[in-house]
Amino acid sequence: MSEASWVERAELALAQAGRKRGGARRAVLELLANESCALTAIEIEDALRGEPSRGVSRASIYRILDELERLRLVQRVDIGQSMVRYERACEREDHHHHLVCDECGLVTPFSDPALELAITSLSRRVPLSVSEHEIVLHGSCRDCHAARGGGERISSPQIRGDAEEREHRHDEQDRSGVL
Repeated sequence: MSEASWVERAELALAQAGRKRGGARRAVLELLANESCALTAIEIEDALRGEPSRGVSRASIYRILDELERLRLVQRVDIGQSMVRYERACEREDHHHHLVCDECGLVTPFSDPALELAITSLSRRVPLSVSEHEIVLHGSCRDCHAARGGGERISSPQIRGDAEEREHRHDEQDRSGVL
């Protein structure tokens, strides 16, 4: 689903729920639509603060996220360590999971067709009609692993992740001092 159609679908669902259009809500929707992975409320606040005329209070962001979650427009991703992130609910073809570096906090989306096949196979064998799933894998990212003297860098060519986005976010965290 394109970013524009997700925003339109979200605005329609909000209107049907009796919510009026608002600038803060629109700013959050547009930001989430353009993100490839989950963000914390603070990251959303920081991103919106950086754009002219888009400052939105943290309390408003939490209210908007709660409302979007109730309408199943965003997915809450609990990555542990009392950290919650939010991302737009995606269609099946955009489904992904998350890798979390426990050292620097880097969150990287990944997709693995073999994992999805294994989950589909498992769902046939368990006494539950599986409607959705979320997998969060914890460990050390390549840079933190190497910095600890972990030997050769970690690579995973069989898993599709957005390497450029991963490097960009790691660089952003380095510059912001969040490690």
